[in-house]
Amino acid sequence: MSKTTTTTLWRPTGPEELALVEASGWREWPPRLPEQPIFYPVLNEDYAIRIARDWNVPASGVGYVTRFEVESDFLTRYPVRQAGGETILELWVPAEELDEFNTHIVGTIDVVREFR
Repeated sequence: MSKTTTTTLWRPTGPEELALVEASGWREWPPRLPEQPIFYPVLNEDYAIRIARDWNVPASGVGYVTRFEVESDFLTRYPVRQAGGETILELWVPAEELDEFNTHIVGTIDVVREFR
């Protein structure tokens, strides 16, 4: 039996979204809101830290950085988008595909940093 190859992704998040992740047993991301047509996981921790610290903290008083693994073969459908500098890399997952995306998460979604 071959081991599934995974890719590590990060997601900066605020307290409301994190509460929904916790309610799922740390297994899935909640559905997007109507004004959120895209789910944006990022490809490196440094970029996630910057968003959590510089955006989530001013917006909600706390910012979290989460880390999770997704089946690499599944992720090939989402091109890597460069949203700024060389390390500002993210995936754009359409909201209507998030349920399927969640089924390809391997293990749990873990909080690795917290900023206040």
